[in-house]
Amino acid sequence: MLLFIPSHFFSYIDIRLFGVMIPATLPQGVFALWDEGYIALALLVLFCSSIAPLVLCLSVVSAHLALRFRYFQTLRYSLLFIHHLKVWVMIDVFLVSVAVSCFKLKDYSDIFIGPGLLGLVLLQLFTVLLLSRISTRRYWETWQAETEYDLPVKQVHCHNCHLSQPENGHCVRCQHKLYHRKPNSIERTWAYVLAATVAIFPANLIPISILITNGQRLEDTIFSGVASLVKNGMWGIALIIFVASIVVPVIKIIGLAYLLMAIKLKRHVHQRQRMMIYRGIKWIGKWSVMDLFVISIMLTLVDRGQILDFTPGYGAVAFGMVVVLTMLAAESLDPRLLWDEPDSTRTQQ
Repeated sequence: MLLFIPSHFFSYIDIRLFGVMIPATLPQGVFALWDEGYIALALLVLFCSSIAPLVLCLSVVSAHLALRFRYFQTLRYSLLFIHHLKVWVMIDVFLVSVAVSCFKLKDYSDIFIGPGLLGLVLLQLFTVLLLSRISTRRYWETWQAETEYDLPVKQVHCHNCHLSQPENGHCVRCQHKLYHRKPNSIERTWAYVLAATVAIFPANLIPISILITNGQRLEDTIFSGVASLVKNGMWGIALIIFVASIVVPVIKIIGLAYLLMAIKLKRHVHQRQRMMIYRGIKWIGKWSVMDLFVISIMLTLVDRGQILDFTPGYGAVAFGMVVVLTMLAAESLDPRLLWDEPDSTRTQQ
């Protein structure tokens, strides 16, 4: 947690633009988006890069304190935060975004590494180690082991603490609501997928960024931005942006729709391959946020009036909606529905 101070309040890069040194800190990107009127994007960048990692670390600390002092409600809510926030921790995506921004700016300015970048790298390393060791099942077993419960009948498995028990309204250990499958999983997933499908058109057709250089206004959609990078010989960066901003959202929407149709049509072959598709969709989901991070970084560093100015376009708002909606869709889908037998009597209750 101590790494949040240098990683957030020391500059991660500095650039020399027109003889002026310009530092960039993580909060500056959030404030820049806020000042431009893109409040929703500012909150999304703040949440994924700062709030989610910080609350995750605080939740781990509070969970250990709850075990030590036997505070049930503190443990319960701490583990809920840990479970739901893991997917939204995106320090690694932000670091890649810094590299992409540096490549974009190298023709305009001199770039210097700041001390905050080391803090971000260390924070990412420790976060990865933390996430690899966190197990909500282990916390609940430490609180009260499954062997301490006299449960002769085990009809349902708690999705929160993983205790198998008779079918009651709530779990006897964590008090979480019991269900065989996520309630309304298919309906909620379809709603998110359809909304993302609608939003992906303005996200790709409306300019996502606007660059003013020497009084000339240059508007770029995601695709034209990729084409511009290719034209300037930045093939590697163009490929990264193309995959993260165009390919990944489309694949997520098509992949989720395919899984939903497979469940609807009760296709019970190739379940293992479909499970791999689901896991792949969940893993790649966060990388689409990279474009939004790049926008916040560029907005922090490139603001020299009419000589050189950068501002987001409204396409960025639509793109942010696509990213959030597809991630919510992946989280809403219950993958066990892929394995249910056609004559299964289980419902999504």
